Amino acid sequence: MSFLSKFQPVFIILSALAGIALGKLIPILQTYAGNCVDFFLICMLFFVFLNVKIKEISKSFSNLRFSISALIINFIFTPLFTFVLSKLFIPGQIDLQIGFIMLMVTPCTDWYLIFTGAAKGNVPLGASILPLNLILQIVLLPVYLRLFMSTHISFELNIIFMSILFVLIIPLAAANALKFAIRKVKRSDISERILKYVDDIQFVLLCLAIISMFASQGILLLDNASLFITLLPMLLLFFAAVFCLSFFTGKALSMPFSSIIPLIFTTSARNSPVSLAIASILFPLQPVISLTLVMGPLIELPVLAINSMLLKWMGTRRGAS
Repeated sequence: MSFLSKFQPVFIILSALAGIALGKLIPILQTYAGNCVDFFLICMLFFVFLNVKIKEISKSFSNLRFSISALIINFIFTPLFTFVLSKLFIPGQIDLQIGFIMLMVTPCTDWYLIFTGAAKGNVPLGASILPLNLILQIVLLPVYLRLFMSTHISFELNIIFMSILFVLIIPLAAANALKFAIRKVKRSDISERILKYVDDIQFVLLCLAIISMFASQGILLLDNASLFITLLPMLLLFFAAVFCLSFFTGKALSMPFSSIIPLIFTTSARNSPVSLAIASILFPLQPVISLTLVMGPLIELPVLAINSMLLKWMGTRRGAS
């Protein structure tokens, strides 16, 4: 295990704090840092897809137990559970409810694969659900908002579609183009050198995305720090419930432990960067919505990193036994 992998939670928290500090010390960064989030995530996904074989994705997608379980948890259980949490913990706080719902009903399409890989889970299997997660969240996000927040919400579906699709298509196409070029020139040594450091590169890019995210919204976060306390119990309850539900669902369906790992991460990780970009377009005059989406990763990323280390330890114990 590399130094970066060993101390993932520490670096994630330090990245968030560094982003807030940079935004405070260099105010101009607040204007431009938000534009860097998608760039770093796109670069990160590029290296993720370098490490995944398309043929393996197509084979792993035939695992209906995994796919159906992930879809039911992501698009039936999670929206209903999110709605109940919002009504119990933040009744009457409309903007906060909108932000919380947008955060929770959009499954991650990028960094959950990094945490899956760090936990030694089945990355191709986890990646196989990505296209469905992407398409369904685009289609269902307006449905959930209409269903749960039926008053005073209006937006264009094509804006949501293009903003999310952009984050996926570019790295996928670029990664496969590079792999095709390497095969053509018959230089497998180049591929081996890249893959040797791909995990650390992914994590560095993830940290840069976090720094950019918090540099762009850190001042707003500091001015409304009390909202963090409001969101904390809801998010912790969500992550605990989904972890247990996914773990025991995988066990009940006799999934290998390496398949349970991506099930846990694809149902736990949320698409906060993309949701933030969408919220800034759809709700520019409602900063609490964006603030909620900024606070989400501050809790989510350390939890995912800890889960990754826990699952890796559990996998090692299983292998030893």
